[in-house]
Amino acid sequence: MKNKPIIILNGEPNSIFLEILFKSLKKKNHKSPIILVSSYELIKFYMKKLKFNKKINLIDFNNFNKKKLVLNSINLINVKFKLNKNWNKISKRSNKFIYQSFDLGLKLLNKVETYKFINGPISKKNFLNKKFPGITEYIASKVGTKKYAMLIYNKNLSVCPLTTHIPLKKVAKKITKKNIHDKVSLITTFYKKYRSFKPKIAILGLNPHCESTDIYNEDEKIIKPSIKYLVRLGYHVSGPYPADTIFLKQNRKKYDVILGMYHDQVLTPMKTLFEYDAINITLGLPFIRVSPDHGPNEEMVGKNLSNPASLIHAINFLDKN
Repeated sequence: MKNKPIIILNGEPNSIFLEILFKSLKKKNHKSPIILVSSYELIKFYMKKLKFNKKINLIDFNNFNKKKLVLNSINLINVKFKLNKNWNKISKRSNKFIYQSFDLGLKLLNKVETYKFINGPISKKNFLNKKFPGITEYIASKVGTKKYAMLIYNKNLSVCPLTTHIPLKKVAKKITKKNIHDKVSLITTFYKKYRSFKPKIAILGLNPHCESTDIYNEDEKIIKPSIKYLVRLGYHVSGPYPADTIFLKQNRKKYDVILGMYHDQVLTPMKTLFEYDAINITLGLPFIRVSPDHGPNEEMVGKNLSNPASLIHAINFLDKN
C-alpha cells in the first residue's frame, strides 16, 4: 500500500464528531485509506439523522488484512455501543466505549504498520476523572512516552503551552529549565522533519510584562537563563516576551512558534486569530497523533451546524505526510 492508512477514533460518542467527519469526507478524496474505530449502530444512526450516505466496509480486527481496505469509504472496526434515549448527552456511560476504542486504535498502529492517528474530541471531565490533566497525557502514558508536547499547529503560526490542563496555581512549579528545553527540542525536531527548516520560537514570560513584585521572579531565574542556554545549543529561540503584545501582527509575523507558560496564555489568542484553522498535534509520540482543535460541543450534537474545518485540516495533514 503506497499511502499509510489513517486511523481515526470516534472519541466521545455523544458529540459532534461523526457530523464533522461526514462533512470532511464529502470535501475530497484522500490518498490514504481511513480506518474508523467506532460503533456501527452509532454510525448508521447519525447517517440517517444527518442524511449522509457512505459505504461502510466492516473490518475484522483479529483477522486484519490490509488488502481488504477500501479507499474513499469508511473502513470500520466496530466497537459496540448501545444508543439510548439520551443519545445527545455526554456522561460516564461512554467511558467503556472510549477505553476500548483507544486500546484497539493503538494496537492497530502496529497491525496496520502506520503512524497516522486521529482521535475525536473527548470530555475530560467525564473520561479522565482527574487521573490525567488531558488526553495528551493519557495517550503519552498509554505508550510510555515521558517527553511530549501539545502543538496547536497552523502553517503560518503555531503555539505550544509549556503546561497543559492544570490549575493556574500549579503552573509556576512546572516551569523548569528541563521542561523548556524538552519542548523546544520537540518543536524543532517536528519542524525539521515536516517543514524542512528550524523554526523561530518566541518564548513568553510567566508574569505580566515579565516582571514580578515577588522576591522570586521565574522570568529572571528560570526562563531567561534557559533561553541563553538554548541559543548556545543552536536553537532559534528568543525572549522572554510579554504575553500581552507578542500576538500583535508586527510581532507574531517574526516567529513560527510561540511557546507560552500555560494553556490559555497561548491558546486563547491562537483560537481568536485562526478559529478552526488549526490542529492539535502531540509531539514526542512514536506516531503522529492529531485531533481537531475543539471539544465535543454537546449543545450542537445532531443539529448539523458544526464547522468541520479543523478535522479537514487534520486529515489533510496526515494525508500529505
